[in-house]
Amino acid sequence: MMTVLRPDGSEPPEPAPEEPAAGRVARWNSPERRRQALIALVAVWAVVITVVAFTRGGDSGQSPQAAAPRPSPSASQGPLAVSQIYQTMLPSVVLIQTTGHDAKKAVESATGTGVIANADGTVMTANHVIDGAETIKLTYADGSSSSAKVADANPEQDIATLTPEKLPETLVPAVLGGGVQVGDPVVAIGNPLGLVDSTSSGVVSGLDRKLTREATDDIAGLIQFDAAVNPGNSGGPLVNDQGQVVGIVVALANPTDAGTFIGIGFAVPIGAAIGGGENGDGRAPPL
Repeated sequence: MMTVLRPDGSEPPEPAPEEPAAGRVARWNSPERRRQALIALVAVWAVVITVVAFTRGGDSGQSPQAAAPRPSPSASQGPLAVSQIYQTMLPSVVLIQTTGHDAKKAVESATGTGVIANADGTVMTANHVIDGAETIKLTYADGSSSSAKVADANPEQDIATLTPEKLPETLVPAVLGGGVQVGDPVVAIGNPLGLVDSTSSGVVSGLDRKLTREATDDIAGLIQFDAAVNPGNSGGPLVNDQGQVVGIVVALANPTDAGTFIGIGFAVPIGAAIGGGENGDGRAPPL
């Protein structure tokens, strides 16, 4: 302890005042103290990190917390496979069954195909499928059925629309539109020869074809294609590789009067089907 020297015989000095608390705090906040505190804090933080890492990554029996879903970009538009087109279109395709009487008053029935063309459930088909029908029954892809009435008919284009009495529980209108060129892939979906929900694929083999009909005027501007179609396909959709309905199937080439497919089918372009239009060359009876 250091002794303060003073002159001999002088009065003893006043006792040194007690050091204020601030001085003690100053010594606690000295560089040495701060270094020790920092080391302690780092050690505690290292322990916390180790515990968290062991809890999440170790064999604790708990599943890691799932990450929150993040939006991802939509798949790029590209050609669909035939199976994809079929699965996409099937909920929009309907089986049409009609009954009526022929010229001799005999009961007759017929089968065709239609496609749901509007969000209100309107079904588009070929006019000759329902022409003269006394009853029209629609069967949807989910197995439910409904009677229907003719909403509009265009015999010149062999196109008709139907209004169902009841709609399916899940209504899936088809996407209409899209043009085609010779060589483009197409898919036909329908009920040929009563074989419901059948599909076939091919290509557009010609454009601007003309359908010659005995009882009515010719139909011009038809799409010619080589996807197999037969009686029962009439009124069904012709679909491009984007899943768009580009035409309504109305006829097949029949030079031998056999009434079966020989490699050439015809469809009314969707633009003409929904609003008229003209189109060139070939003979074919309706399905």
